[in-house]
Amino acid sequence: QVQLVESGGGLVQPGGSLRLSCAASGSIARIGDMGWYQQTPGKQRELVARTFASGRTDYADSVKGRFTISRDNTKNTLYLQMDSLKPEDTAVYYCNALVRKTNSPTYLEYWGQGTQVTVSS
Repeated sequence: QVQLVESGGGLVQPGGSLRLSCAASGSIARIGDMGWYQQTPGKQRELVARTFASGRTDYADSVKGRFTISRDNTKNTLYLQMDSLKPEDTAVYYCNALVRKTNSPTYLEYWGQGTQVTVSS
């Protein structure tokens, strides 16, 4: 079994910062692409940022220059540094990863349980 567990969400004032973490655990042979998504009530889950196994990163236009995605492959952990936060960044943030389990040739997609980020004064 593979689990993704997010942490680091909370309440922050506009202009503030938060750092989200996503730790992957279980029978993991290799982790491929990883990403962060956000979801607000009544809307579909949307990509915020992703990092490819190649090292390339990709960001939604709304967060470019404010958010930074990174990963520590030695710890199987994904991060999202969120700076200059705005009220419109308020959402539940989900971690996503393509994981190849031990003794398996294929990658499967996994999601974390989500962490709430609220930006409000």
